[in-house]
Amino acid sequence: MSQLKREEVLKLMETKDKIEDEIKQLTDILNLNGVGMNDPLVDPEGFPINSVDVYQVRHARNRIICLQNDHKGLMKKIENGLHDYYCASNSSTNQNEIVPERHDIIVHKIPFAKINLVSDDSPAQLSGLNTNDELVEFGSINKTNFTNIADIAAVVQHSEGKALNIKVKRGDGYFTTSLRPKKWNGKGLLGCNIVPV
Repeated sequence: MSQLKREEVLKLMETKDKIEDEIKQLTDILNLNGVGMNDPLVDPEGFPINSVDVYQVRHARNRIICLQNDHKGLMKKIENGLHDYYCASNSSTNQNEIVPERHDIIVHKIPFAKINLVSDDSPAQLSGLNTNDELVEFGSINKTNFTNIADIAAVVQHSEGKALNIKVKRGDGYFTTSLRPKKWNGKGLLGCNIVPV
């Protein structure tokens, strides 16, 4: 895959935010009709339920499925793009380019917490997080300043509706994603369970 420039990755992230907003609007339509993605739209006798706008709900469900598929593909591109970008920036000392050595940047690699549950359609899932992902950075939190889960809760509360940068260790690799804590259909603002490691 050709390396994505930083601007292209940022554009992908903008598209990701737009998709997430549209999914939220469509989910609101389902909520207004009192149904989820899999609830029946007809009564036991096969007649459409009066309180449900069947056409609107079917359209919203279909669009959500399409958007979720687009979102998954986009997250993969963002993940690859970030990986390529950081690899490129690490090896950009060629072509007679002099990069000043920076001693003020600390690269964190040791996880301080782990995700042991990710709910479907939650902000956590939409940002690409999976069960068993290990958190290396969560906004301003890392191994050096993490004391307990309340630290994460405080950052989440102060960041509702804002994008948080998350650095994750998955298997032997690392990747960075953007997580926007917000109200959704389930509990909390993230839709995932985090435990210390």
